[in-house]
Amino acid sequence: MKVKILATGAYAPEKILSNADLEKLVETSDDWITERTGIKARHVAAPGQATSDLAARAAKIALADAGVRPEDVDTLIVATSSPDRLVPPCSSVVQKLVGCFDAACSDLVAACSGFTYALHQARGLVASGLSKRCLVVGAEELSRVTNYKDRQTCILFGDGAGAAVLGPSDGESDILYSRMGCDGRLDHLITTPCFGTAQIPNAESLEKGEWGIQMKGREVFKFAVPKFVEIMKEALAATKLTLADIKWVIPHQMNARMIEAVAERLECPPGKIIMNIERYGNTSAASIPLALDETIRAGKIQRGDLLLFSAMGAGITWGTVILKW
Repeated sequence: MKVKILATGAYAPEKILSNADLEKLVETSDDWITERTGIKARHVAAPGQATSDLAARAAKIALADAGVRPEDVDTLIVATSSPDRLVPPCSSVVQKLVGCFDAACSDLVAACSGFTYALHQARGLVASGLSKRCLVVGAEELSRVTNYKDRQTCILFGDGAGAAVLGPSDGESDILYSRMGCDGRLDHLITTPCFGTAQIPNAESLEKGEWGIQMKGREVFKFAVPKFVEIMKEALAATKLTLADIKWVIPHQMNARMIEAVAERLECPPGKIIMNIERYGNTSAASIPLALDETIRAGKIQRGDLLLFSAMGAGITWGTVILKW
């Protein structure tokens, strides 16, 4: 059975954290941040605003645009690395806020690759007939797990959510390809210590700043750029497509310089790649659906267009999806 994205939705908190704001928190500058990351600003959740709140806002928009009632959703997958709490699942809270009661709910943790992983799972459920209306959400509040004394990481991350409603396709629209992967030998490259059972936070770890997101940036760049090229070429070969056939490449918005390096190696024209990292920063699992929704609402995507999504995140995880909109 063919699988179609019926509609999308997105939400970003109102508060903006600019590079100028960060200059007041840590030793950095707008020029330094822009040169290394391409980021000018990022959205930050308000006090009392949880990841589930962002996810629910995006989900409601997607459902309304798809013409799908919340009660008709039978599967809800929330991809996030920053849930409201460990228990209950963030997805169960989103279900309560959206009103899709009785739907199967699960959280998916694949870091920045989360949305592609969730699409991969949703594709299988809908194609097999196990789900008729699957709601997929990528949502993050990375500001809650960012150490704003660490200038290497605090400049990168923002908050937001993006959602997609999937169902059977009776036309040409279809998810043509999805493949995920991981190399756990590289799990040390991006971590959030003190947010699990392996390392319980204490006064010493908090004083050392060990509680926030930590990243070995150079090593990540060295691995990620060639790996991105490899998995995107693999996807095109498997579908017997070329970059010329693809209308838009929508990568995870990790770092503008990294995206540019990948594009150069792929010989991909810059105008074919969607980037909004300048205004949102790295929103992890939310980045692809945020960019997708923004592109749709700008009138740049029409039914029949071929789209390529590709992401990489902590783990190290990766995922690539090609679909016919």
